[in-house]
Amino acid sequence: MIIAILQARVSSSRLPGKVLKPILGVPMLFHQIERIKRSKMIDRLLVATSTDPTDDLIEKYCQQRDVECFRGKLDDVLDRFYQAANSISPEHIVRLTGDCPLCDPELIDKIIIHHLSGDFDYTSNTITPTFPDGLDTEVFRFSCLKQAWQEAKLPSQREHVTPFIHSQPNRFRLGIYKQNTDLSYLRWTVDEPLDFDLVAKIYTALYPSNPRFSTQNILNLLEQNPDLKTFNTCYPRNEGWQKSLISDEIFISQNAGA
Repeated sequence: MIIAILQARVSSSRLPGKVLKPILGVPMLFHQIERIKRSKMIDRLLVATSTDPTDDLIEKYCQQRDVECFRGKLDDVLDRFYQAANSISPEHIVRLTGDCPLCDPELIDKIIIHHLSGDFDYTSNTITPTFPDGLDTEVFRFSCLKQAWQEAKLPSQREHVTPFIHSQPNRFRLGIYKQNTDLSYLRWTVDEPLDFDLVAKIYTALYPSNPRFSTQNILNLLEQNPDLKTFNTCYPRNEGWQKSLISDEIFISQNAGA
């Protein structure tokens, strides 16, 4: 079985409540869920949110839309992810994050197929980024997630779920999925107000006439409106990861000699 776990929480530090901000009257998170459900390779989808009261609304909305919801630890996302998966015990997991409302179901399926055909432990399109930021997809074995859950200690490993796996190529068999055209300079993730504004503009332009709009449709829109290409590229990619590395340094210094 292949399950997709979509992690989401309301208490974002840079754009609080972003996953429930409405786009065309629908919370952003559920636009993303609508796109993920078009995947042909995913057998089951669940949202993994936290037990913090701020995330009660996520569970409520999931119940209203008949979407599975698991609640776990707020800050230890690795534990939340593992506990969500452990309740199902799938063979493979697709990790997605709730700040990517333009995710591409066809790309997700291609990465899953690449993962399975290569017999990899972990596969993603982020190790060598060539896709727009916001189309990130990771696929890995449940057995590898369990190893990470048991052994990972660093804050970055607990917060970002998979670094313990993909930082050890000698231990885990890694699959890299990339394309010939490098579009990694495009920013389609939602972390900042400008990010949300861009995604809202894209949905407003495309969704009413074609709710199943594709990545190519988005690229065509950007070609017709070049200002949208750089609308939000002032923000660095993986800023949250860089902050986690600082937390690692503090953790290491506090535990030196322990």
